Amino acid sequence: MEKIYKPAAGYPSFYQQYMDQVPNDGNLLQHLKEIQKETEVLVAVLSEEQLDFSYSEGKWTIRDILVHLADCERVIIYRAMRIARGDKTPLPGFDENIFVANAHAKQRKPDHIMKELSALREATLVFIESLDQEALENTGTANGFPLSARLLINHIYGHQRHHLNIIREKYL
Repeated sequence: MEKIYKPAAGYPSFYQQYMDQVPNDGNLLQHLKEIQKETEVLVAVLSEEQLDFSYSEGKWTIRDILVHLADCERVIIYRAMRIARGDKTPLPGFDENIFVANAHAKQRKPDHIMKELSALREATLVFIESLDQEALENTGTANGFPLSARLLINHIYGHQRHHLNIIREKYL
């Protein structure tokens, strides 16, 4: 696979905070592998109390965040696949708070959550490796916004980095 750079422009402004987290060296696949390992190392040393801690009323726990990462990766890679394949059907948004409320993360063991995240990441990497530059540039619409496949696959990294930063800053 050739280098995969993040998009230079042409995306909704709310993606900027995530794109700012993505290194623009073209090594996206490597970064996605490394951040997954980083996440696994971080979670492996956390106690049940830490996993279930919320720094403020109404905020998610670390366990909730991990399940949220899995849910979002599924949605984002599905969108990327549809767009990369040239599907112009407008794709719906989703409410991450409803997803978290119904995921029952507290009832799940951390190793099972991490197994799910790892399996998703492996499938994501295989999919991304199948894309050529033309597919990366394909555009579509999700949640009413124009998006490229390139933006979405970079967003996976930026979104995970964003949440790891929050975990380190507000939870640990």
